[in-house]
Amino acid sequence: MTKLATVLISLLSTFVVVFGCGVMPQGQTRTISFTVSGFTLPVSMVYSDTLRPQVPGIAASRDAASSFVSRLLMQRVIDVLEHHGRNAGLPDSVISAILSQLMIQTNYVPLECKEMTVEIPAGGMTKAVMMKPHCIIVGSTVTALCDAMVGGRNNDKCDIGKGTMLAAVSNYTTISGTLTTTNIIMANWSKEMWQGVVNRAARMLASGAFRTNFFSAFATVN
Repeated sequence: MTKLATVLISLLSTFVVVFGCGVMPQGQTRTISFTVSGFTLPVSMVYSDTLRPQVPGIAASRDAASSFVSRLLMQRVIDVLEHHGRNAGLPDSVISAILSQLMIQTNYVPLECKEMTVEIPAGGMTKAVMMKPHCIIVGSTVTALCDAMVGGRNNDKCDIGKGTMLAAVSNYTTISGTLTTTNIIMANWSKEMWQGVVNRAARMLASGAFRTNFFSAFATVN
């Protein structure tokens, strides 16, 4: 074997070890849990099966809203990893193989808007109108959730005419999820490396189509 051939084999071996797409032993995985918080609620993340004509972009069903959230986060994580791979000089075929060994799952229960108010009348809203839960929508963002009945009793704080509408939706402005990989290299990444991935994914959300909603979003690896 020539010296050149030896060097080439050594370089190839180093490439595979450092950036390889080898899988872990069968049945073994590494799972990272994360959360994304600090965003406001775009209408695409809520749903209504009857009121879609009033608000373009709102999801038609709970499953559609959940799928939207999953796709949104999945694409940003994939974008981050593709960027890292290309910066490392990996060919697209290797990057695709590595990404095929990553599964992203999100856990998000979307808000159902049974009634909507897109423009609040100057005189406020009547008690009769307010008897059902209302999503208060400004632009393309759900800014408040107002329910006139709490525990079977009238909720005085829901008098939007007095400017005391409920701040929405804190229960709906956190997304949790997991990243599970069978790739032997990614499985050995530190928590800090995974934190860097989700941090960059959150920044991509803040610069994308929903930047006004995710401008202040932050991600945490648990």
